[in-house]
Amino acid sequence: MTFQIDMGLDSGGRTASIDLEELLATRLLVQGNSGSGKSHLLRRLLEGSARQVQQVVIDPEGDFVTLGEAYGHVAIEANDYALPEITRFAARCREHRTSVVLSLEGLEMEGQMRCAAAFLSALFDAPREHWFPALVVIDEAQIFAPAAGAEVSEEVRRASLSATTNLMSRGRKRGLAGIIATQRLAKLSKNVAAEASNFLMGRTFLDIDMARAADLLGMERRQAETIRDLQRGTFLGLGPAVARRPVTIRIGAVETSARSSSPSLVPLPERDDADLSAFILAPVEDTGPPPAPIPAPRSRPAAELLETLVHTPPAEAGTIEADPIDADAVVAEALRAIADDPDATFRPQPALFQDFQVRCRMVGLRRIPLDPASFGRRLAAARAGILAPEDEDWARALAVGAQLPDEMLGAFLLIARAAHDGEPCPGDDAIARIYGTSSLGRARRVLGYMEERDVIVTRTDLAGRRSVTIPQLGWTTAATDG
Repeated sequence: MTFQIDMGLDSGGRTASIDLEELLATRLLVQGNSGSGKSHLLRRLLEGSARQVQQVVIDPEGDFVTLGEAYGHVAIEANDYALPEITRFAARCREHRTSVVLSLEGLEMEGQMRCAAAFLSALFDAPREHWFPALVVIDEAQIFAPAAGAEVSEEVRRASLSATTNLMSRGRKRGLAGIIATQRLAKLSKNVAAEASNFLMGRTFLDIDMARAADLLGMERRQAETIRDLQRGTFLGLGPAVARRPVTIRIGAVETSARSSSPSLVPLPERDDADLSAFILAPVEDTGPPPAPIPAPRSRPAAELLETLVHTPPAEAGTIEADPIDADAVVAEALRAIADDPDATFRPQPALFQDFQVRCRMVGLRRIPLDPASFGRRLAAARAGILAPEDEDWARALAVGAQLPDEMLGAFLLIARAAHDGEPCPGDDAIARIYGTSSLGRARRVLGYMEERDVIVTRTDLAGRRSVTIPQLGWTTAATDG
């Protein structure tokens, strides 16, 4: 079965289309200077194929999130999440064939490259049973696949370039069809550009870019000047999914619009220059304290976004009855089971949080009362044997532990529980296990870090037995061998 995406009209007034099935097999490169209509072309392509195939958009400026209102794309604001969560989102959207827009707006270039690399790698590494066809659109691809060294660390540059190259060179067998758009062909890695078999070339002015565009279109160098004369929104197309010979395409209208728009001229207000000068230069009056800032909109928790990606049906309208299940007891039991599982020691926290959600739902708990951050703190307490962290003593201990990095909270609470109960100080092996490592040296460094921050005081007697005091709580463990 084939499907033709209507892109607009050719020079003869006939409909110009892109064959979707062929596009999935051959990939596409779009090039055009700023203002040439490149983003408009991508939006026309995405709107025309939205009902036919899954779409993933890597969006540096956040312009394509508006697709969600009309076509159901899930918008992921990358600035609100950590890399492990971004990786999870990619795996979920691959598994459930959910169209998403990864908005990188608000991130610096290095953050954008790091985030895009993690997301693309997770798409690429999905298990074989999730290799469904999908269009993967990367706007401003020269950011993620630079031809030369970018102003970022070499590690980040290599990761981003590798992920983009894998998409374009090896993604087809995994169902991933790369569509990359760039302002400057000269700034885009040649290895990435060479993997595309379809081309849509818009207006460009620099000789080096025109020469590369002409080469890709199979045009003679003297014909390259025609690329400079293209009107905004007009592209030269070539490729098995577009046309066998270069064809001029005038891109048609779109239904959605970007959050940002090109500036347009607006008439200046009529004014009296003398009055305006007096107004601008008038003494500034003390207007009192500035108004309170408007709180930023709440970012969507990772758990909520994961639920969206798997299309959790909305609750029926009307009053929602309280859960008849004791949520606190279910949470405590699920945490205890995970803490007692020896295989969970070295598993990443996002995977454990998913396990926790599954355990809660298996006993009928519909609303998970913990977000990923709260889950991490509760799991650290459960591993330390503290199943009621809301008690006053443990609330104080958690407040002290908040001075430490999250990954050290479990080790601190293990020591705090021993000190509270007057038990021997945990050994290096127990501290290493709760920290998620098999290295005893790393466990000692954890203790050293806590002591440097004045959270604990360690004492070792002449017999080599160690005890630990937590000054802010007034608790001390019994002595034990280190």
